[in-house]
Amino acid sequence: MNPTLTIARRELKGYFASPVAFVFIVIFLLLAAFFTFMLGGLFERGEANLLPFFTWHPWLYLFLVPAVGMRMWSEERRLGTIELLLTMPVTPWQAIVGKFLASWVVVGIALALTFPVVMTVNYLGSPDNGVIFAGYLGSLLMAGAYLAVSAMTSAMTRNQVVSFIVAVVICFFLILVGYPPVTSLLTGWAPTWAVEGIAAFSVMTHFESIQKGVLDSRDVLYFLSVIAFSLFTTSVIIRAHRAG
Repeated sequence: MNPTLTIARRELKGYFASPVAFVFIVIFLLLAAFFTFMLGGLFERGEANLLPFFTWHPWLYLFLVPAVGMRMWSEERRLGTIELLLTMPVTPWQAIVGKFLASWVVVGIALALTFPVVMTVNYLGSPDNGVIFAGYLGSLLMAGAYLAVSAMTSAMTRNQVVSFIVAVVICFFLILVGYPPVTSLLTGWAPTWAVEGIAAFSVMTHFESIQKGVLDSRDVLYFLSVIAFSLFTTSVIIRAHRAG
């Protein structure tokens, strides 16, 4: 694990040596507060839960997480340092996991800094903190899935903008196939089993279950599967680049 952790530390330092991590964290916190208190009406609801907070996370991550992950491999390819990295005594898989973990930590820090929202709800009422913990876990897993997709698209091109756009499109698709208005539309012309099968590929379907406090192993496995598949695809792309 040493090479993986070494790369993770190097990447983490790189994030905080530039404005990337700070800008992401600040924008995330501001938007999370706006959606929770202004659009979600946390105070007006009169309920001691964080449903208005977690409901917006799939959409918040849609643009913010690919912005963090788009530089993961695109920057290495643009600067030509990917060849240097791959000639070091480190396997492509170790480099991929190290970079991914560093990005995931950045998102995790931003998520952890939303603790005042939890304190506010606990001050105003008596929420089920077990449900809140499940929501945070689901949010972190979903962010990891988005990041893994971003790592995959970043490995495809040296252009960060292209990487960002492709990642947003893929993540948007993962939201839409389980978004209630879309599933309602599909129900009108497709059998129920087909609609449910399509919705099973959506982050919305699995995240909504977790944020309600239901920690089903199938939902956790879904996010871990998306992460594993995306990182595996990234390794295939990196190995092809190394062979070329």
